[in-house]
Order: sequence, then C-alpha cells, then structure tokens
Amino acid sequence: MGFFSGLDVEAYDRQYTDRQLVDRMAHYFRPHMGAILTIGLTALFTAVSGAAVPLLLSRALDLVGDQIGNAEVIAVTAIVTVSGVLIWLTNWWRRRLTARVIGDVVMEIRKDGFRAAAAHDLSFYDDNPSAKVVSRITSDTRDFGDMIVLITDLISQFGLALLLAISLIFVQGFLSLLLFAQLPFFYLAAVAFRAAARRTTQRGMRAMGNVNAAIKETISGISVAKNFRQEGMIFDEFNDANTSSFDVNIRRGFVLSAVFPVLNGLSAIGTGLLLYVGGLNVVNGIITAGAWFLFLQSLDRFFFPVLNLSSFWTQLQSGLSAAERSFALIDADPKVVQTANEAVGRLRGDILFENIIFRYTERETVLNGFSLHIKPGENVALVGHTGAGKSSIAKLVARFYEFQEGRLEVDGRDIRTLDLAQYRRQLGIVSQIPFLFAGSVAENIRYARPDIREAEILELAGRIGDGEWLETLPDGLETQVGERGGRLSMGQRQLVSLLRVLVQRPSIFILDEATASIDPFTEWQIQQALNLILKESTSILIAHRLSTVKAADRIIVLQQGRIIEEGDHDGLLAAGGHYAGLYNTYFRHQSLAYIEESRKLAEGGTN
Repeated sequence: MGFFSGLDVEAYDRQYTDRQLVDRMAHYFRPHMGAILTIGLTALFTAVSGAAVPLLLSRALDLVGDQIGNAEVIAVTAIVTVSGVLIWLTNWWRRRLTARVIGDVVMEIRKDGFRAAAAHDLSFYDDNPSAKVVSRITSDTRDFGDMIVLITDLISQFGLALLLAISLIFVQGFLSLLLFAQLPFFYLAAVAFRAAARRTTQRGMRAMGNVNAAIKETISGISVAKNFRQEGMIFDEFNDANTSSFDVNIRRGFVLSAVFPVLNGLSAIGTGLLLYVGGLNVVNGIITAGAWFLFLQSLDRFFFPVLNLSSFWTQLQSGLSAAERSFALIDADPKVVQTANEAVGRLRGDILFENIIFRYTERETVLNGFSLHIKPGENVALVGHTGAGKSSIAKLVARFYEFQEGRLEVDGRDIRTLDLAQYRRQLGIVSQIPFLFAGSVAENIRYARPDIREAEILELAGRIGDGEWLETLPDGLETQVGERGGRLSMGQRQLVSLLRVLVQRPSIFILDEATASIDPFTEWQIQQALNLILKESTSILIAHRLSTVKAADRIIVLQQGRIIEEGDHDGLLAAGGHYAGLYNTYFRHQSLAYIEESRKLAEGGTN
C-alpha cells in the first residue's frame, strides 16, 4: 500500500489551467468592481507613501553636509510621521474593504457549491462520501478566501517595489541594472516549486477530506459502535486517517517551507553584491552617500515583495487547488440528464417500463430488458430476494438514476422530457429507514408543505388510529424528534414520515418499507396511514410486511431483475411458485394463523 493510498482524486475532479481558474474567479469578483477599484487606489496610495519615505530620507542625508536647520528636521519628521499614519489608515480601510469583498465572494461560491451538492443525483453520493463534499464547500472555500487576502497584500507590496524600481533607475542606473539582473533567478526558483506545491497541496486537502469523512461516519454510527463495544476500533480508524493527514501535510510543509530559505539565500547574495559595489562607488565619489542609503533602504522594501511573490506562489497554489476542488464540485456532470423541461400538470400516475436496461456499473447490470405497466391509481407491491431489482425500479421512477436503454413513460410522456423539479413535487417517497430532521414533529410533517395549517395536520393525524399515537408523544406535535429522529421509536418515525407524504398528496407514492419489527397496534396504525395515501395515488411498494403485500392490487415477483410471477396474494400462494417460497421465508410468520399456531405449540411444550 502506497504512502498516498486513499488520497485518489474523486471521479468528478478535473484539471483547470491557471487561466481558467482566474477567469472563473473573475466572474465572482465582477459585481464588486467598485470596491476592488477602491482597494486598488488605496494600495497605490500605500505604495506611493511607502516609496516616498526612503526618497525623502535619502535627500535629507545628502543635505547633512550642508547647513540643515531645525525647521528642516521638524519638517522631515512631520512628513515621515504623517506618512506613517496615512499608510496605517489606508491599510486599515483596504483590509476592511477586502474582507467584505472576499466574504461576499466566498459566500457566493459556497452557495453555488451547496446548490450543486443539493442538485446532484443520488448516484453521486453513492460514489462520493458526503463529508468530502462538505469539506469542499467549507474548508476549500476558506482556503480560497485566504489566498485572495494574500494577493491583495502582495499587490500593494509589488506596487511599492515598482515605484522604488522607477526611482532607483533615476537615482543610479548601474546599481539598478545590477539589482534587476537578479530577478530572473528568483522567478526560476519560484517556478521550480510550483508543480510540487500544487501537487502536495491537493493531496493535503484530500487527506483532510478523509479525516472529515471518518469523523462524520463515526459520529453517525456511534450508537452501533457502543452497542458492539467498538469504541477502540473506531478510534483506530480515525487515528489512521488523522495520521495519514498529518504525514501528508508534514510533507506539504517541507515543500512550502523550503521556498523562503532558498529565496532568502538568493537575496542575501544579491544584497552582499549591491553593498560591495555601492560602497566602492561612494568611496570613489561616483554616487552620493544619500543615493547609497536609498539603495540600502530600498533593498528590503524591494526584495520583500519579490520574495513574497515567490513564497506566496506556493500559497497561491494552495488557493488555486482549493478553487479547483470547489469548482469541480460545482461543474460535476450530472448522470441524470433531461432531454427537455416540459411543464408537468397534475399526474394520473400511469407508469410504463419498456425494455429497460439499467446498470450501476458496466459489470453490474440490474435490469435487463425490463417491462412493466402500472395503471393510474394501481397499488403494486414488489417482492423478491435482496438484489432482485426492487429498489432500482423505484429509483428509476423517482429519476434518481439514469437508465442506459429502453423507455420509461409517465402518463404517456418520456420521463426524460419532464421538468424534473415539477415532476418530483408530485412524488411521495418514504425510505426504508425514515429520516427525520432535528426539530418538532409538526416541522417534519410540514417539510413538503410549509404552508399547511396545524388544524389540517391534526385532522389527518386524527384519522390514524383515532389519533392515539399522538397521545404517546410527550408534547404532541411540538415533540422534539432529536437528531435523525432518534428520540422517537421506529414506529413513530414511520408514522411521521407517512404523514409528511400524506399532507403532500402525491400522484405517485413510493414506499421502501422498513424491515424493523414493531408491535401489532403500531403496525395497524401504519397500515391505516398507508391506506389513506394508497387510495389517492399510484403506488410502488417495496413490501416487507404481509399486511402491505395482501393489500396491494398486484404483486410483482422479481428475480435477478426479471418478473417471474405476478398476481394477487391468494392466487400466487395457491400457484405454489417462487412467491409461495418467499411467503414461507419472509411473510408467513407475520400471519395470524402462524402466530396462533406458534402459541399453541408453545403451550403444548409447557404441559
């Protein structure tokens, strides 16, 4: 296993050129051109003021040989002091504007990143852990903002260096040429670090994404870990990811920290050369002491932005890598592609699968030539062993996945031509493990219809077991459900999820029924809620309960993505085929006859 194993790029990552990244970033900064212009002017003023101080001191030094009075000393002191205050004020104003602009830009990139994350297909999250997606929206956009702050500082410093360079040319051309001749060496050293800096920075970011993913998965499954007393194991898994991140970022630090010492060494050589040549020129009377002093003062002011330009180059790569990862998330190509966006009226719920071929990967074909017609208002139960294709059928109807061949129609229209947002508003979906958001029961029920009145919720809730299930909640509809609904029982979570769909009044209802065992009274309440939904919609039920299967208009028996039997419960049971085997394996123990038979056997064994 390699040192960087587990740090592979995501499937949707792409390479952008620096020019593409700059153009893309310019798009976000364009609305703030007024503020950016002000920032530029303040940076220019800072550079001019900073350059004026050594020029003024140089002139004063040349006058030392003459008779300089107190007035001149006071004037020079006042000018230097005022310049310092003005530089501080303009720097403060520039940084304030910069922080505001960058804050707005980062907010917009995060909005676009989150919008893209929310819009990506469900299959996107099968391949990409959510914690790594979160890392791109939060950590990477922050790194991008830090880079922009560095760039604005660098622009100000570089402006100062440019003004000093122009002044130096007029003061002493020979020394200036000697100074400028050193710049190509700085540039070559900076370029040499560019590729290594980008590569190690990208690996460091991926390693941090792995740490985030390990933390999220651990916290989400903490109850399971505690049930099986595996706290030590999950710590070891986190520690492995954290250690890998540490090692990668140490190497990144070695690369980045090597830049400045190399450039400092180059500047030391250049400074020594300029001091020697300048000193000889002063001794020989070729230049004045003031001109030499100006060079001595200018060296640090000139070399500092040049060195920063080179050292910031690696930090710039960090920011560009962060921008690259953020934009890759935003630009990730969807796998579910609509060929049109036709308006969707109220659906009847007529669903037709025609020779559908669907595969998750090239080597994992789930449906091969699958055909099925579900009539409007029909309730169809899908049964079969794990991997038979039940969930895949439901996900294709929900348009969470793209099928490769065949035709899928809803109300006689190709599902790929429908406006996806309008279409999904008429879908009601309950997953096998009901997910509730932290908040009250009422807030979760209102999720699909924020405008629904509490009286209507109470009326619908009261139609389920005469509303007795509400009495089991300590605060009724205002009961807090906790994270993921953890404060409620599985049965209560299912009832809330079903009510959330019921208030939506969907045209098509998809239920992946929970497999968890619940008491008979709660099951009866759940069946009542189901019946309220089923009588108003076309329903696809991935059934795990006998009561749901028996209530279906038609039962579709699946095996390896094919329909091998269909009919009603009694007819399929009498046929003695595959369904009868499923019944004896999965459903028979739920029947009243089986329960009564088991009770009698138990009583016989105790006599």
